[in-house]
Amino acid sequence: MLMFTCLTVINSSILLILVTLMILLFKKSHLQMEKNSPFECGFEPMESARIPFSIHFFLIGIMFLVFDIEIVLIMPLMLISTLINMKVLLISSFTPIFILLWGLFHEWNYQSLNWTS
Repeated sequence: MLMFTCLTVINSSILLILVTLMILLFKKSHLQMEKNSPFECGFEPMESARIPFSIHFFLIGIMFLVFDIEIVLIMPLMLISTLINMKVLLISSFTPIFILLWGLFHEWNYQSLNWTS
């Protein structure tokens, strides 16, 4: 087992060094303005290529991901509920819920959930 661990560390180190060398040796050294500009059928773009993005979409998406991950953490507890003590089950299931409720209360107080234009 120790030999396997040593070989894994050595191989990972060699791979990291090789990837770093490849990035340093083969990176683009010159930037061209034409390649960085948006392309619209050979013409200059009529309007800005960047669409304005509301930060509220991003915040709601992040909050959705956090609550979705919470479900992933709590669902396995239902499978092992018959195998563990009820006190341990309650503590381990209510702790993430209370942390998420505290985060939701925090977002509510800072008015991140209010949709303003």
